[in-house]
Amino acid sequence: MRYGLRTLAKSPGFAAIAILTLALGIGANTALFSVVNGVLLNPLPYPQPGQLVAIYGKTSGVDQGPISYLNFLDWQRDTKTFSSMAMYRNEDHIFIGWGEAERLSGYTISADFFSTLGVRPILGRAFRPEDEPASQCC
Repeated sequence: MRYGLRTLAKSPGFAAIAILTLALGIGANTALFSVVNGVLLNPLPYPQPGQLVAIYGKTSGVDQGPISYLNFLDWQRDTKTFSSMAMYRNEDHIFIGWGEAERLSGYTISADFFSTLGVRPILGRAFRPEDEPASQCC
């Protein structure tokens, strides 16, 4: 141990490069393990995550596109294959408040979204079908 420390003390450039190389190697290994652990080793935090599927619409030129909300309601009503069906869509909204307008990115979800995933809100209640805008207009 003393010999190793004396050798490193005699050549500080080599010591700095060795320490930097070890630090980079350990950091890269930790980052890679964190990604593999989060994505591959830990299951999704939902009951029966292997039964979740995503369905997309297909139009000319677009293989995986969003579907309209009314089409989703038709699919949800007519399905005999799935035990539950929910919809989510990433949308940007403009928030106009007291200051400048601000763009907010969020998701629009159907009322059955949380029950399909098998999760319950910690506080309050989940959405009901009458909370959906389509049930109010049609």
